Amino acid sequence: MFEEASEVFDNMFKSSFPLTFIVFLPAVLILVSPLPAEAAHEFTVYRMQQYDLQGQPYGTRNAILNTEARTVEAEVLSRRCVIMRLADFSYDKYQKALRQSAGAVVIILPKNMSAMPQDIVQQFMELEPEMLATETIVPVYFAMEDDELLSIYTQTLTSSSSQGSLSAAEVLLHTATANGFQMVTSGAQSKAVSDWAITSLEGRLAGVGGEDLPTIVLVAHYDSFGVAPWLSYGADSNGSGVSMLLELARLFSKLYTYKRTHAGYNLLFFVSGGGKFNYQGTKRWLEDNLDHTDSSLLQDNVAFVLCLDTLGNGDSMHLHVSKPPKEGTPQYSLLKELELVVASQYPEVKFSMVHKKINLADDMLAWEHERFGIRRLPAFTLSHLPSHRLAQRSSIMDVRSVSPSSHYGAGEPPAGPHVDVQKLGRNTKVVAEALARVIYNLTEKGAPGDLQIFSEQMVQEEQLSAVVDWLTAQPRAAQLVDKDSSVVSTLEYHLGRYLKDVKKHYVKADKRDPEFVFYDQLKQTMNAYRVKPAIFDLLLAVCIAAYLGMMYLAIQNFGVLYSVVRRITQPKTKTH
Repeated sequence: MFEEASEVFDNMFKSSFPLTFIVFLPAVLILVSPLPAEAAHEFTVYRMQQYDLQGQPYGTRNAILNTEARTVEAEVLSRRCVIMRLADFSYDKYQKALRQSAGAVVIILPKNMSAMPQDIVQQFMELEPEMLATETIVPVYFAMEDDELLSIYTQTLTSSSSQGSLSAAEVLLHTATANGFQMVTSGAQSKAVSDWAITSLEGRLAGVGGEDLPTIVLVAHYDSFGVAPWLSYGADSNGSGVSMLLELARLFSKLYTYKRTHAGYNLLFFVSGGGKFNYQGTKRWLEDNLDHTDSSLLQDNVAFVLCLDTLGNGDSMHLHVSKPPKEGTPQYSLLKELELVVASQYPEVKFSMVHKKINLADDMLAWEHERFGIRRLPAFTLSHLPSHRLAQRSSIMDVRSVSPSSHYGAGEPPAGPHVDVQKLGRNTKVVAEALARVIYNLTEKGAPGDLQIFSEQMVQEEQLSAVVDWLTAQPRAAQLVDKDSSVVSTLEYHLGRYLKDVKKHYVKADKRDPEFVFYDQLKQTMNAYRVKPAIFDLLLAVCIAAYLGMMYLAIQNFGVLYSVVRRITQPKTKTH
């Protein structure tokens, strides 16, 4: 029987190669075909900023991701998706991933970022501008932490960390047998968005008493900014400024309703778009009013422009100026009235003037009032921040909520920027009182500094809080707020309740030489598939090839093998 089998296999291999191919190829394909991957988790990811400003690219330039997950502790990160938690994030680790040509970086953020330790929040806020300073080829994503994503991170961390203490053979075996995760995004490659319109809005309260009345302009930009557009809520910067502007519009609309309190100043309110992109909305608005029309309040007697930026916290107020105001001018009157109101009514507040000249060589203007200063309009920016360089002006950490342990003197200080409605209400009242004293010329009329034009009840903290809550209920990055956005329509509604002649203004990038370019694919769905590593398929193929080679040799020499086996297994006969 064995001799017959030997002849069959021998003839099959030697004289019938097609038959050999037909018999063994299906078996090989069945053995080496990969097992279907199991979808471990599906979650939403938010891509880092990608935009061009003045022809300079910023942020990540890629969006497609299909690679195996590793943590930064792994020795080799090339063409891998590096997963980091915010608690363990550092710029050195981030740069390590970029230097090793990682396939992508995914940073896991906690569900409640305001509950993070202060030092971690501050460190990340300071790193955000550095991450955006230059273009990055590697796709960079952010994801909100959940139990399944945390489990994926923990398993990947265990796999990555254990390789450093093993021998080469152990690493190879561990790599081949361990389970991994393949990270795959569902979207396409990012592309430039054409004809994107940045929307700004204006409204006015007309003064009484003549045609050539002085005009006071109140300005606040509504858009937010951070390392990831879909995570940029901008509570303090600049939800607080917009909230204050709307409250000032409400307060002065009441005064301008009655003949006795209708002042001889025009009040022009402007809510600008594109503030975080070098104040593009303000720039176009000024061009439209000063260059392309014959009748505009900005062409006539402008007393001053007051820009409101980041006023929702702190016990200090800083009036940022490009040129110190001269005595006898309306600008000087506002400065003195602010000093008087703070000293007389709110001595706990520290008020100061900060002088910084406009540097046209910089890529970005420091404050919004500089846009007006370039056009020779007297302007200030009022903020609780002493410098434009502070990180909380452009951070995804600028959120509405505060940690439970940080309620006004109890527990730890808040982790990151937030809006304190009581201080926002106080700051609003300071500005309202100072403006009223300028408009009605109260100081020259001998009114004392502690005279209150607006009672505490007139400045409605509930209204301020409601506006901030609404603004921070959705991200307001300029790339996400189009002309039909609910943000724009709601702002238009609120301005229309208090002001006259509410108008929209649009700015689109020039097609030949665009000042700004936005890109899509900023929010995607990512899948984490549980898979065996690629080396597992290689080792499996080697094992199968070795097995088939041994079988081939065994069948080719079946007669010899049979004789050896028979000789070994044949019982020995006893000789007498």
